[in-house]
Amino acid sequence: MTPFDPHAFGEALAPLLLRTELNSLGCGVPDASLREQLNLVTVRSIFADRVVDREMAAACLAGVWLLHDFLDESHAISQTIGTPSGSFWHAIMHRREGDFDNAKYWFQRVGQHPIYSSLATAARELDVAVGTAVTTASPTTASPTIGLLPASVTAAHWHPGKFVDRCQTAIRQRAAAEIAVCQHIQRREWELLFSDCFRKATGGA
Repeated sequence: MTPFDPHAFGEALAPLLLRTELNSLGCGVPDASLREQLNLVTVRSIFADRVVDREMAAACLAGVWLLHDFLDESHAISQTIGTPSGSFWHAIMHRREGDFDNAKYWFQRVGQHPIYSSLATAARELDVAVGTAVTTASPTTASPTIGLLPASVTAAHWHPGKFVDRCQTAIRQRAAAEIAVCQHIQRREWELLFSDCFRKATGGA
């Protein structure tokens, strides 16, 4: 996998994209100390005159808020974006808040998103790499799915509804290894979607 480089998105965004801690599969706890900084992040402050697609620029804002666990603020933006990527951010938000049926509804609205192939590849790699690392460090956390293709992937195809189910099951069963793998996949999902939105917002710049 190509590493995600926060500095590739400009000086205004880079400090907010450097988060290394993985997000919870649930709501998480927003960092109140970042709210003022996030409130200053606008389409104009990030993109200046580089915007060729304002909806995709707004989608980037939804992603930044979501990265820092401000689900309500992210939702307020994503629900106004009538594109597959807007529905994608909307779906992730509902998955994380535990509204799994609603998440599946919005993933259906996404259709076949262009990042799905890359996400399927990343998920297969992470399922093995992260799962092996977690179970080696703590064998008692072993999960029957570790070392196998995740239920959300078949061949090169990503199935977001099945990943919703996988996250829900991991949370319900408090399966540490599964939660860890899903968290890594969730982060890669965020990185791929944010990168795709940024590229479309700037016309590939």
